Amino acid sequence: MRAVNLKADQLRNPLGLQNRQPRITWNCEGGMTQSGYEYEVSVNETPVYASGKIESNEMAFFMPIAAKEKERVCVALSLYDENGVKGEASVITYEAGLDRWDARWIDPEVNPDKKVRQPASVLRKEFTVKKSGRGRMYITCHGLYEAYLNHKRVGDFVLAPGTDDYRKRLQYQIYDVSSLLQEGKNEITVTVADGWYRGNNGIDGVNHLFGDDLALLCQIEVDGKAVLISDYTWLASQSGPIRFSDLEIGEVYDATMEEVSNWHGVKEKDYGYDNLVLSDEVPIQEQEVFEGKRITTPDGSIVYDFSQNMAGYSSFEVNAKEGQKIVLWHGEALDKEGNFTQANIDPGKRNRNGGIPQKVEYICKEGKNVFHPHFSVFGFQYVKVETDCDLSDAKFYAIAVYSAMKETAKFECSNADVNQLFRNTMWSMKSNFVDIPTDCPQRERSGWTGDAGVFVSTGVLLHECYSVFRKWLTECRLNQKKNGIIRNIAPPINDPDKGFSRILDGSTGWGDAIVIVPYTLYQMYGDKRILSENYDAMVAWIGYLTKLAKKNSLKDLFKKNPHKEYVITKGFHWGEWCQPDVNSGDELRNNFTKGAPKSATAYYFYSAKLLAEIAKVLGKEEDTKKYAELAQKIREAYISAFTEEGIVHSDRQCDYVRPLQFDLIDKKKENAALLNEMVKNNGYHLNTGFLSTPFLCSVLAEYGYVETAYKLLLQTECPSWLYSVKKGATTIWEHWQGLENEGGNASLNHYSYGAISGWLIRGVCGIEVKGNKVTIRPYPCRLLDYAKAEYDSPLGKIVSGWKYDAKGLEFSITLPANVEAEVQLPNGQKKVLQSGTHTLRMDFQA
Repeated sequence: MRAVNLKADQLRNPLGLQNRQPRITWNCEGGMTQSGYEYEVSVNETPVYASGKIESNEMAFFMPIAAKEKERVCVALSLYDENGVKGEASVITYEAGLDRWDARWIDPEVNPDKKVRQPASVLRKEFTVKKSGRGRMYITCHGLYEAYLNHKRVGDFVLAPGTDDYRKRLQYQIYDVSSLLQEGKNEITVTVADGWYRGNNGIDGVNHLFGDDLALLCQIEVDGKAVLISDYTWLASQSGPIRFSDLEIGEVYDATMEEVSNWHGVKEKDYGYDNLVLSDEVPIQEQEVFEGKRITTPDGSIVYDFSQNMAGYSSFEVNAKEGQKIVLWHGEALDKEGNFTQANIDPGKRNRNGGIPQKVEYICKEGKNVFHPHFSVFGFQYVKVETDCDLSDAKFYAIAVYSAMKETAKFECSNADVNQLFRNTMWSMKSNFVDIPTDCPQRERSGWTGDAGVFVSTGVLLHECYSVFRKWLTECRLNQKKNGIIRNIAPPINDPDKGFSRILDGSTGWGDAIVIVPYTLYQMYGDKRILSENYDAMVAWIGYLTKLAKKNSLKDLFKKNPHKEYVITKGFHWGEWCQPDVNSGDELRNNFTKGAPKSATAYYFYSAKLLAEIAKVLGKEEDTKKYAELAQKIREAYISAFTEEGIVHSDRQCDYVRPLQFDLIDKKKENAALLNEMVKNNGYHLNTGFLSTPFLCSVLAEYGYVETAYKLLLQTECPSWLYSVKKGATTIWEHWQGLENEGGNASLNHYSYGAISGWLIRGVCGIEVKGNKVTIRPYPCRLLDYAKAEYDSPLGKIVSGWKYDAKGLEFSITLPANVEAEVQLPNGQKKVLQSGTHTLRMDFQA
């Protein structure tokens, strides 16, 4: 037996880790059961620790020693199988970052007009390396950077150093540059552009949010000694080919200016180092590539269709004459007439500073031109080309760009539309996990808490996204207000203490992500530290809700209601946002004036209940009791305020789904039956919105209404999951109607409604993993002939499938080494299965 898939803090062979005492995890390969493990630790190739045999089947341990500055740590792990036989060792390595920088911050610009957007800056420096050795580059910037050593690209991190609230936290990266350095003379060039730092952010296009300057911090070492630092001796120029660069608006590139001129000195700046942290999440990288199909639209435009909506950028190869110009417009859709449009991603009429165009302007050099943007990323499927170039032999490509997350799930069933729905969810997740989880890749591009909260339990099934969520939670904590409010968006896209957005912060169902997301990550990955890191923020959030609940409306103050202090009637809450038959404007106005007491109180309960469970995990006995008692009081208040003797009376499905999912009511069977009838009477259409849709099929199936859940899943008329599939969607839409919604101003790439794909794995195929516990409880239905799911879990790959035949149902289950599962079939039959592949049957009764 040997260890595979070794990770340090859920990262595979990370070059650098901010945490110097990580948690090491692995899967087992070969044998049945791990009876023990042992490991040896080397630091800078010197053995420093040997654990000896540890008798345990746990596939994780915390490093017993903390790495010191720049130390390279190597862990060699050996496993013992069920017979006590020791297998060959597997190795994982990581490095610690800097405690002290020799490099200085340098500003490449010479007194620029801060009101005018500047070209990208190019910086360069020649330096000497006396002898070869282990080369490391430590680098970050204000803005975004691309670095080249001796004319070769350093690393493959796109949009480095990533997004943060840079005033409080700025990541730096480590790169292995051993093979790029040469003895003797070397040259480094670094291009720095605006990016998130001072470029346009979000739907309002706010720029210069974090500062007016560009700046670079760079240090290269060989065998631990600096051979290059950024300082006043560097040169810079604004006469490079990137004449304008914005993450959102796009890029202006003049290929005739690739020979950079007009070099001048730089200025050292005292920006400090206190906010610097070593990047410890997966990088943003170029991923899939799609070749475009050229079409001519009815209005005569040249458009390339890449067949897949995505986040990324286009690239092209074209032969041209010097000075010819190519303009590319990126969009998600064609309009009703079949012409290119950006109308849906630019709702406009806002006081913006000019965001969203998703436009590239390219001035050609003589001969062959090959190009893609350097510091922009777009949400698109179509590119409109305006040019005087001959495109007869041109090639256009779309390059997907997202965080380097491994895909961990597959799903297939007998319905091709459901299979496409699953693929659409995968693509919307990829498109929206560009360093942080965002709502959409083309318009808002914002780290909305509500979207993350409803999707996280699905996201952890589809991709290895632990590090992305963990980084984003840090942003949530950094932006939490002193009164405990979790802001709707993290990191900020505008000044969070000014303007309209400050009124919207603190919405339940959104801010509760600070509890829901860490707890979901803990349940899946089993690392308590994600709870510890966010615990104080959770407590502060519940504290805010508790104070808010005591601010009763005037009519409540005069009621003799023992529960009124546990019902939230005040504050703005998005509530059950985007219900399919409710006008969003009306819903927004109603929530402003009347609040959303049902959903607000339900989430108050849910977060308090989860916080009690979290406190128990962390061994906080007093808090466990405190929050359990609080949750019980809220539950009693909810039943008193929103039911009649425990029965819900509503024409909205969400008012049944939410209390059933959260365990807010006692008469579950009765309320589930009412929900089932409501769905049937609605023609098997949903009318849930943002918060409850992810739970709808799960709740119905859990209470015995499996066929209803499947009819909802397979519904093809709007509103339904498959309506967009029938319309040719390749991603998940923001609104059920797509471009038919409220003037057609809907994003076609929002992942939240894709949370149904979590039920395809957990419900339809029954795979559930919580820490070291695996359960398989599928919900088959004759509306499908077969279904099969694979989940490459933290414990290893789990496969569960079923198919109907003439005699009944056949179930196939595969478990990895060192894993057992509790299996429950629909007829109540229960089994405990060990690793390996198993076939079970459930025959029809005569």
